Amino acid sequence: MGPARPRARRLVALWFGPDWNSVGGTFQDVRWEWVAVAIAINLASIASRAIAWDLVIDQALPHPPRFRLVFSAFCVGLLANAVLPGRIGELARVAVLTRRMDRRRRSWATLVGTVVAHRMFDLIPIVLLVLYVLVTAKIPAWAYSIIVAVVSIGATLFLLAVVSARSAGKARLDGLGTVRRAIHMAREGLAVMHRPAPAAGAIFFQSGGWVCQLFAVYTAMRAFDIHEAVPAAALVLLVMNVATVIPLWPGNVGAVQLAIATPLVSYGVAYDNGIAFGFGLQAIEASVGIGIGLLFLAHEGLSFASLRRMPAATDADIGSEEPGQQTATEATRARARVPG
Repeated sequence: MGPARPRARRLVALWFGPDWNSVGGTFQDVRWEWVAVAIAINLASIASRAIAWDLVIDQALPHPPRFRLVFSAFCVGLLANAVLPGRIGELARVAVLTRRMDRRRRSWATLVGTVVAHRMFDLIPIVLLVLYVLVTAKIPAWAYSIIVAVVSIGATLFLLAVVSARSAGKARLDGLGTVRRAIHMAREGLAVMHRPAPAAGAIFFQSGGWVCQLFAVYTAMRAFDIHEAVPAAALVLLVMNVATVIPLWPGNVGAVQLAIATPLVSYGVAYDNGIAFGFGLQAIEASVGIGIGLLFLAHEGLSFASLRRMPAATDADIGSEEPGQQTATEATRARARVPG
């Protein structure tokens, strides 16, 4: 009966929730030097992923923007994703970037395609992470089906992106309707899918961002006195991302902590400590995204309220010109040698 009692206590803790006094007490013993290291590694992750998006954009636009503009837009997108539901940040970064570019319709829809391609390249490090976790980590039985489903959906979307990719500049858009024109331009944003060298570069930097995130989780565990090896950190990173696949509310706060704490129980981490670590880890990542996002939001001269309006502005600009106007406008800008 001895071994049955700890198992029963764990089930009770999982069912009725943590002891919030214990959760609060965990924060009194946080080692802040490890928090600082985790924040620095997260910053490196952001830079690496922004470089990956920049490589994708370079293959989609004949006159791509400078990296500093891409990085600024990427950081504002992180802010929007952190504080608003529904992945608004993906369109927000397109809106911020196009403010500094020639506002022709071609750029808007094509940049949306680059965001899709950039997200598709996440599949490679995710698959590697899943394989590493399956081989090395202690995974709850219920998690296997979820992991397989997420990877299967991701693989299907990646294949569709490769098939749908179109080389930049080859499509004739005059005479097409608004919807078909937007689809053609978005497919040009996927052009990197058919270019091995730039695609490999984008995958390298995107994977580098994930490696940084892995070690940010590892160092954050040290901050909360969780001394487990890298496989446990990999499991936390995986379940954290699975818990945020569908953004039901900002950050999916609560669901993320449950997803993190539950598998850590199998490593001997108390459920209350796991919940506290979940809040701490999410706070570390959010503080980086929100902090650097606010910095670049101010740099762009934008207000926080403008983030909510950016997706609507994107949709409006994609369909704002008639087919005949598009050709004339592009010809005029070509003569003026204005980059788009």
